[in-house]
Amino acid sequence: MDKTAADVIKPDGLEKFPDNLEYQSGFGNDFSSEAIAGALPRGQNSPLICPFGLYAEQISGTSFTSPRKLNQRSWLYRIKPSVTHEPFWPREPSHKKLVSEFDRSNTAANPTQLRWKPVDIPDSPTDFIDGLYTICGAGSSFLRHGYAIHMYTANKSMDNCAFCNADGDFLVVPQQGRLWITTECGRLQVSPGEIIVLPQGFRFVVDLPDGPSRGYVAEVFGTHYQLPDLGPIGANGLAASRDFLAPTAWFEEVLRPGFTIVQKFGGELFNARQDFSPFNVVAWHGNYVPYKYDLSKFCPYNTVLVDHGDPSINTVLTAPTDKPGVALLDFVIFPPRWLVAEHTFRPPYYHRNCMSEFMGLIHGGYEAKADGFLPGGASLHSCMTPHGPDTKTYEATIARGNEAGPHKITDTMAFMFESCLMPRTCPWALDSPFRDRDYYQCWIGLKSHFSR
Repeated sequence: MDKTAADVIKPDGLEKFPDNLEYQSGFGNDFSSEAIAGALPRGQNSPLICPFGLYAEQISGTSFTSPRKLNQRSWLYRIKPSVTHEPFWPREPSHKKLVSEFDRSNTAANPTQLRWKPVDIPDSPTDFIDGLYTICGAGSSFLRHGYAIHMYTANKSMDNCAFCNADGDFLVVPQQGRLWITTECGRLQVSPGEIIVLPQGFRFVVDLPDGPSRGYVAEVFGTHYQLPDLGPIGANGLAASRDFLAPTAWFEEVLRPGFTIVQKFGGELFNARQDFSPFNVVAWHGNYVPYKYDLSKFCPYNTVLVDHGDPSINTVLTAPTDKPGVALLDFVIFPPRWLVAEHTFRPPYYHRNCMSEFMGLIHGGYEAKADGFLPGGASLHSCMTPHGPDTKTYEATIARGNEAGPHKITDTMAFMFESCLMPRTCPWALDSPFRDRDYYQCWIGLKSHFSR
């Protein structure tokens, strides 16, 4: 049965996602979905013969014996099991700009404040896999502890292949161009201003309905993203569980001669061939699943009297370490919001941080940088490296004085990946023609206002 027959085929051959794509709502839920009624087994996970002659296959995102509250797994009921492929072999030509084990041999320690302008979309045909490159990171996917921050630029959809990341979870932040992402659990459309989390091990395809696309990716090793605790905020606020969306089951039963599974394993890419689509899951249930989130639904909190709140108040997702309150990686946003604090320097304060901060900008401007920090660009302020508002921002804020009334920041969406691990930076990022080597100049004009 071909479930794609009812979909519209665009002239360029790219299958159009339906406008009314259905999702399931919730974060960490135990979901269930079936594209054909009755495809899910009742009362057990792996019967001798599954409904419709399907194969039962489990995908585990945690060890079997992880505490129940942390245990993640899903059962997939598919036309053919994913093991039905030829042996893997190293992909040629090899991808030279992906890193998952950060050490002196492939990356550099650099405490300098770093900033990059938006990278141009390539002229030559480039899909999501070939357009993905690492900026910085720490730790090792082999040791199951660490993270990598990537960016991507692409201009074509993936063709007759699927990507699988065995190293960790991808949190993808598109900045330009929508992504149509087909996964084994179903399909998701992700627009700039939304994010998607693709958990370790899932196979997926990225199509580009708008053509050129650019964005950011935060990959974590050995853990998964979760919602931050709200503490004294209470039961509501920040990112609401119900606003996270998981796909519904969708499948295709088609022959795909020469279809390639591209697997990222230890930062290297390997190919394996099979003759069928991996998106042949007719039904599934579990809590290990891709999901997306619309950042405009975030409910921000802010100070209402004096001082500037710490950026942690805007955490959307966190990948925790074993140490309470210390994140392997936090995903923090700076959305539109009101600034009302009295007698207060309202932009972010000058700061030296035991955490390291990588920032990106989806659209608009950023309140701490009057110019130079552009949509599609990025900055990196590593552990204990000073950073803060540029000269223009500081002087303009001081000039407004203590009588500045309430002000709403609009038309903006900046974000930060923040980690407790000190990043090492890739040589192609340090040597990039898009690196802003005059970044430090934005602070040089800060003058002394000291008076006795």
